[in-house]
Amino acid sequence: MATISATKNKTTGSSTRKVSATTNTYVYKGVDRKGQKIQGEMNGISPAIVKAQLLKQGIAAKTVTKKSKPLFGSGGKAIKPADIAVFSRQMATMMKAGVPLVQAFDIVADGLENPNLKKLVLDIRDTVASGGGFASALREHPKYFDDLFCNLVDAGEQSGALETMLDRIATYKEKTEALKAKIKKAMTYPIAVVVVALVVTGILLVKVVPQFAETFSGFGAELPAFTLFVMHLSELAQAYWLYILIGCIASVFIIKEAIKRSPALAYAVDKYILKVPIVGQILYLSVMARFARTLSTTFAAGVPLIDALTSVAGAAGNRVYSEAIIRVREDVSTGLQLNTALKARAIFPTLLVQMSAIGEESGALDGMLDKVAVYYEEAVDNMVDSLTSLLEPMIMSVLGVLVGGLMIAMYLPIFQLGAVV
Repeated sequence: MATISATKNKTTGSSTRKVSATTNTYVYKGVDRKGQKIQGEMNGISPAIVKAQLLKQGIAAKTVTKKSKPLFGSGGKAIKPADIAVFSRQMATMMKAGVPLVQAFDIVADGLENPNLKKLVLDIRDTVASGGGFASALREHPKYFDDLFCNLVDAGEQSGALETMLDRIATYKEKTEALKAKIKKAMTYPIAVVVVALVVTGILLVKVVPQFAETFSGFGAELPAFTLFVMHLSELAQAYWLYILIGCIASVFIIKEAIKRSPALAYAVDKYILKVPIVGQILYLSVMARFARTLSTTFAAGVPLIDALTSVAGAAGNRVYSEAIIRVREDVSTGLQLNTALKARAIFPTLLVQMSAIGEESGALDGMLDKVAVYYEEAVDNMVDSLTSLLEPMIMSVLGVLVGGLMIAMYLPIFQLGAVV
């Protein structure tokens, strides 16, 4: 798709990779030799060259305009981090098999069903094919490829070991997404059940309780205090249910925006979440796993420790630990060993500190950190399973109190009436 030379590039595996000008797709309208109107698309460096090429084919072009690229998300599924993990593994497999880089993009794109992801891959391919580096092509899409991903690819290109680096990136992304899936599993189930319980309670208050209230109006006797309380709640729900719903949605939106805009509030929220029973422990273990996994991957890739800690701070997932890692990086830059800097912060576990010390002494820091990452990832998995088992009876109790309480409040006057009769 460009003006090329015959220089062969080992990375791309093609003899047509050195480019002097980038081509674009143009939409033309004109008439052929018979005078019939015709329109279509053609690749070219400029509208003038496209017109000249069409003229050789017997087409007199009246208009030649550059084809606009559709925006991502205009159709098909959104591109998720899990899709990027799959893309990383596929590219790593292609490169390890000796497939040239540009051809690997074509093979991967042909197997994709998501049109947005396919277009993303082809766009990266076009940039690489026109002479750009793989890392620079990824940096054009920061929404999908963070600095850590791009820096690791850049390190692979510079060292001539792109296939090895892509394999490490793929492993890192797969482990990271698996860890995220475990955290979502721990959070989704209880939240979903609580939401369903609240919806059912709201329906009972708005639709069912008023029917009982009409029946009780003819009793001519004083109702129990619990029943009166529920009936007042029902009246409030009927009168203000729309405002309550809007208020809940608005509150969630305002809180999310406040966290985005206020670093102090975001830090306070992350600090508080770590203190929540069970859930806080799961998040703590996940942060440790992410720290060890990211630092192991970047350090093994040949990234200097100080630069690696910068990437780790951005991938920590919790602002309390992100700031602590930045302090660790500052200490390391002054000459302290990593384990000493971690120990000075007092919020990193003893296992991580000791394994870091062993790794630094033996010269195998990346291997030790990889073992730490595996340990904490397994710990998160076990905690999630334990949380699910523990929450099931608790959730059943909450549902029983909400729904059962409403039913008892409505049937209590009937029971009392039966006792009087």
